[in-house]
Amino acid sequence: MSDPTDTVGEQVDAVILGCGYVGIELGRQLTEAGFDVVGVRRSADGLDAIEAAGFTAKEADLTAPKTLESLPDARWLVFAASSGGRGADAAQEIFVDGLETAIEAYGTRSTPPERLVYTSSTGVYGDHDGEWVDESTPINPTTDKTAVLAEAERVAIERTAEHGIDGTVVRFAGLYGPDRYRLSRYLEGPVTEGYLNMVHREDAAGSIAFLLREGFARGETVLVADDEPADKWTFADWLADQCGRDSPPKQTKAERIADGSLSAAAKRRIKTSKRCSNDRLNELGYELRYPTYREGYRAAIDAYTGSDR
Repeated sequence: MSDPTDTVGEQVDAVILGCGYVGIELGRQLTEAGFDVVGVRRSADGLDAIEAAGFTAKEADLTAPKTLESLPDARWLVFAASSGGRGADAAQEIFVDGLETAIEAYGTRSTPPERLVYTSSTGVYGDHDGEWVDESTPINPTTDKTAVLAEAERVAIERTAEHGIDGTVVRFAGLYGPDRYRLSRYLEGPVTEGYLNMVHREDAAGSIAFLLREGFARGETVLVADDEPADKWTFADWLADQCGRDSPPKQTKAERIADGSLSAAAKRRIKTSKRCSNDRLNELGYELRYPTYREGYRAAIDAYTGSDR
């Protein structure tokens, strides 16, 4: 583990705050491209994973501003923190309060960052009855947590500008990849109807690296999803066929919602339906490594079947 003071006073290319599932992959990609990167976690847990990916690990807590003083200056600041699956209060503490703390801490330095990228979620769109959404679509958060994410998006653009930093919001579709393929959910079922908007971890990270390297989307929001929103039933049948399994049982939204054990929030999530367009990302010139789930799930299918095709 790195000495906590050995980068104080220096400037690196990128500091990744909340360096977890996407952040570690982003750090790996930037490091391989020759950039100097520091990954930050709020506790010692996870620091080894950052260093195993080939870049420097630091411990600092976004809810404790003094701890950020030990972090180096950076050209680029990436806010990729997670609330750990907890509720709206935890999300507020991390995504809004923590983001404001980071912007203030870095924006008041003698050498502030040129850019900040905040990683958000397409959950802020709410329900669009299966219609297409893009960056021009008004957001309509339907849960307390997605309302917090929407507020954090505003902070990422407006508060950064107050310090002369160019903010960018990257809205991720559902993340998948190593350790997050969730094969059993779709192979065993029941699978509820609707759409899956997805992006592989390598492309989630790759899109940020691309926007930073090329200087694109300053002061803008970019939706990051793959090329093909997938009908859940079609996806489940394809996955079962590829894995040599029978098609899983399926259910309509009405059938799933009829389950009396669901919370109100869970029912809202089930009712929510949209298809995410990545036209803007394509226009900017980013080339997806995994354009659809067919390419993205190949490694998981091969591991499941024992195939190396």
